[in-house]
Amino acid sequence: MSQTPDILCIGSVLWDVIGRSASVMRQGSDVPGRITRLPGGVAMNIAMAAARFGLRPALLTAIGRDAEGDELIGACESLGMDLAHIYRSDDLPTDRYMAVEGANGLIAAIADAHSLEAAGAKILRPLTEGPLGDAQAPYQGRIALDGNLTRELLETIASSPAFAAADLRVAPASPGKAERLRPFLTHGRAMLYVNLEEAGLLCQTSFDDAATAAQGLIARGAARVTVTDGGRSAAECDGRDLVIGTPPEVLVTRVTGAGDTFMAAHIAAEAEGAPRQEALDRALTAAARYVSGETSL
Repeated sequence: MSQTPDILCIGSVLWDVIGRSASVMRQGSDVPGRITRLPGGVAMNIAMAAARFGLRPALLTAIGRDAEGDELIGACESLGMDLAHIYRSDDLPTDRYMAVEGANGLIAAIADAHSLEAAGAKILRPLTEGPLGDAQAPYQGRIALDGNLTRELLETIASSPAFAAADLRVAPASPGKAERLRPFLTHGRAMLYVNLEEAGLLCQTSFDDAATAAQGLIARGAARVTVTDGGRSAAECDGRDLVIGTPPEVLVTRVTGAGDTFMAAHIAAEAEGAPRQEALDRALTAAARYVSGETSL
């Protein structure tokens, strides 16, 4: 891909192995369904959705020089991803994610992103040592960052001059990794995309609704946030204004990737100059269409 990217997607690019069943499931359930293996990871999901919304994404990640990594590289290239700046490791295996979803939502998931964590700051070299930027001439474009990076590396990004000029958007990857985003509260840099549970974990409390959660995050130091709450109202706040939107009612057929779709749609809408209310509404509609199965990543 020779064109300048519209957005850099930094974080996990791996194989998603997802089992889905139309049955209601509980611990120990053994039911029929479908198992798929597709390119995934938060950064990859955001990149694929961003491409669908008209943006040109580039990936910054770690992929192993193993057979699974070679296959993943080929799959990413076939999807039109810009891979010019990825880090390929000779001694780290390609990461994987496994999830099980039933008619009652996500049952369980395990994210094996150990190679991404081990690669650490090596994946950021194009932004800290060129060719995309460095501390003296920081990158000025859009960046979507996921919380699969270590807290130490996220702390570096939150305070590094190399990221000071970027339009930085951050997602925690999962509730279990939400607390890794605390450096962005401390340094007041970036826009955070979280759900209600993640907002509560970041603020070490619980919230009744997205609007209260968004205001709570701003009070804790966040520069700007969006908080979603499944099929209930979502909120976006920058410390001055609070915008609230309600997603369309749909039949939920899947959940993995919904937050990534929301984030990509919101970034794309703002890139087109959409007002804040319109951008939030468009993102909620895109996420609803995704969970209903109407669209793919």
